[in-house]
Amino acid sequence: MSHPLPVAPSHLLTAGAGALRQRLEFRSGNEAAAAAARDVGYHLMGYFPITPSTEVAENLAKMRAEGQHRIAMVAGDGEHGAAGICYGAALGGGRVLNATSSQGLLYSLEQLPVQAGTRVPMVLNIAARTVSGPLDIRGDHSDLYYALNTGWVILLARDPQAVYDLNFAAVRIGEHPDVRLPVIVAYDGFFTSHQKRRVHVFDDADGVRRFLGERPRLPTPLDIEHPSTFGPYMNDPDLINNKVQLWRAMQAAARVIPEVFAEFAALSGRRYAVLDEYRMDEAEAAMVLLNSAAETAKESADRRREAGERVGVLSPNVLRPFPAQALREALRTVPAVVVGDRADSYGADGGNLSLELRAALQSDPDNRTRVVSRVYGVGGKDFATGDADALFALALEAARSGRVEAAFGYHGATPGQPGRGPRPGLPPVTARSVPPDMAQVRRDAATGRLEVELQPLWKMTQVPNRIAPGHGACPGCGAFPTLHQVYNALAGDIVVLFQTGCAMVVTTGYPATAHRINYVHNLFQNGAATLSGLVEMYHERVRRGELPAGNDPTFVMVSGDGGMDIGLGAAVGAANRNHRMMVLEYDNQGYMNTGAQLSYSTPLGHRTTTSEVGAQLAGKRYHHKDTAQLFAACHLPYVFTASEGYPEDLMRKVAKAQWYARHEGFVYGKILSFCPLNWRTSDDAASTVLQAAIDSCFFPLYEVEHGHTQLTYDPEATGRRRPVAEWLALMGKSKHLLEPRNAHVVEAVQAETDRRWARLRAMHDHPLL
Repeated sequence: MSHPLPVAPSHLLTAGAGALRQRLEFRSGNEAAAAAARDVGYHLMGYFPITPSTEVAENLAKMRAEGQHRIAMVAGDGEHGAAGICYGAALGGGRVLNATSSQGLLYSLEQLPVQAGTRVPMVLNIAARTVSGPLDIRGDHSDLYYALNTGWVILLARDPQAVYDLNFAAVRIGEHPDVRLPVIVAYDGFFTSHQKRRVHVFDDADGVRRFLGERPRLPTPLDIEHPSTFGPYMNDPDLINNKVQLWRAMQAAARVIPEVFAEFAALSGRRYAVLDEYRMDEAEAAMVLLNSAAETAKESADRRREAGERVGVLSPNVLRPFPAQALREALRTVPAVVVGDRADSYGADGGNLSLELRAALQSDPDNRTRVVSRVYGVGGKDFATGDADALFALALEAARSGRVEAAFGYHGATPGQPGRGPRPGLPPVTARSVPPDMAQVRRDAATGRLEVELQPLWKMTQVPNRIAPGHGACPGCGAFPTLHQVYNALAGDIVVLFQTGCAMVVTTGYPATAHRINYVHNLFQNGAATLSGLVEMYHERVRRGELPAGNDPTFVMVSGDGGMDIGLGAAVGAANRNHRMMVLEYDNQGYMNTGAQLSYSTPLGHRTTTSEVGAQLAGKRYHHKDTAQLFAACHLPYVFTASEGYPEDLMRKVAKAQWYARHEGFVYGKILSFCPLNWRTSDDAASTVLQAAIDSCFFPLYEVEHGHTQLTYDPEATGRRRPVAEWLALMGKSKHLLEPRNAHVVEAVQAETDRRWARLRAMHDHPLL
């Protein structure tokens, strides 16, 4: 529908005037998605934290803790695992939700066509964000475009109200018997996910249930009396028939979506068209944009209409199935259109929206619309009314001249300056600049163990910092004291790979870097594999004479912030291949870089933003993962645990680790690292808190050298053993466990700590373990 006068977004024209009772709230897009999930009453949410969609799970965790819903929330080991959890749960016959962004969507991508191909409905919220690399956490549509060919219905939500509303529509559309497809609700990262707006939410649970109805009884592996095979092996000639069925389901969705939108309008008073048309009456030029940028363009269109220029805005509310016919009809008499893509399809001279719109227009023999394509807003770059004015000017010029000077280009890029290179950093730290023999390592001929003699700590101040000061870490962050101690003990040249995490983000903000040695970044899930490839290439090039022999840099991967959840598979693979490299994990017991969500390293009962504390729940519901023992089971040359609070112990172990990594193979070290912000302590409490964790035996200090376990600190032998409750009392994230109602959780933590400590003591005492 065209609007001759400036108005609010079309779906808000009659907000609150529907058949169901509603109330007005002030919510962000992520909060709206969580509120919709609560009101839908999903059976299960599988999830993994990633910015900017993480808040959906966080908000649901808060509601769950207070008993506001009964959705089972299952944390995956990564987005790939979360997608598998959701697929299995959806096969089980219940309603299922997920939320993700960017690399999370790509990591789960192979699961999406599996679910569409087996016709299993669910809802996935995407807070659209830039795809790495380089790493950028802000919003564009480069992740969304990867989902176009997966067979999922895709709805577009331009503001928080649409996020709330379309989540209800998604359930009805996906479960329709003629559709039976999973549905994506996509909204812009940060622009919509974090922006707060007025949102009308339903205040009539019975009415919502009537609108949604019961989930259809579809075949399920939980129907024991009627066994079925889900996901058979299928070659030609059958596979093409499966794809024809998928195509027909998408065709049916094109019919069902307007019907569901009409029902929702009667329910809510808010109406959605497949294609939102704004001020398109007698337009000589138009702009086509997705989601929030379209609302900005409408402001520009209003001003240009007042100035006598006939311009309008088109923005789909549905991307799959693609609204080709609606676009053809809207543009049939429009001389020129500019299409803005918030992502490029590299090498195709246009983003996906532009390419598909041009294809749609080509099938209309009467259409003469000239198309201008521009990529804009990449990496979260703001799109203001001035930008919309510039794009309208391109369309108007094409309409009036009858030609397009530059059919494709980027809007908003900054031209480079010839002759200007990167600004110089601090002098590099090489083997020549590091004083030798800070840690002297020799093998004991009798025991076969390595012995380490450290220089006095005062003398280690001569070692230049391999990480420069001026990084952006939080006050009291333990990652950098840990790295400082590690680097003091490492000799020679170092090459580091940092997985995504706090230590990576705060040291490499372009165009600056805090690293004075060679540094590589790769994502959580593939860091160890990447470094192993670099290690093997080094040795192969040395073998071929392409690099000088004898330099032997030490290759170190730094992980943390839960990186050994999503990255465990790649790390275990590298361990089993026994590459000559080190993996060091600073263990801060959560996904701290994305806002302190639950990790498998989070202890039982501890509060995180996805294991909240309230009237119904008391924090994380299962024990933490013992990563050091997992790697010890790989029969590595050396595995150790350490703490930043025991520097001599840590540096001796790092020196051993370097020797083994250079001479024998893979090494893993787990280092307890302080995080005052998310442990909810004062910035200067590291010494007290870490000592209590170690003295309670919750975090024991030991090493496993060629399969032999040795405790390097025994609080029982020194009379310093203390109950875990004393450690829990020191942190805001665990103080709630000392309340009488949570006594059973403290008992469970103490019992598990005692059990693991007893096993370590037994291994320490055993000659073979």
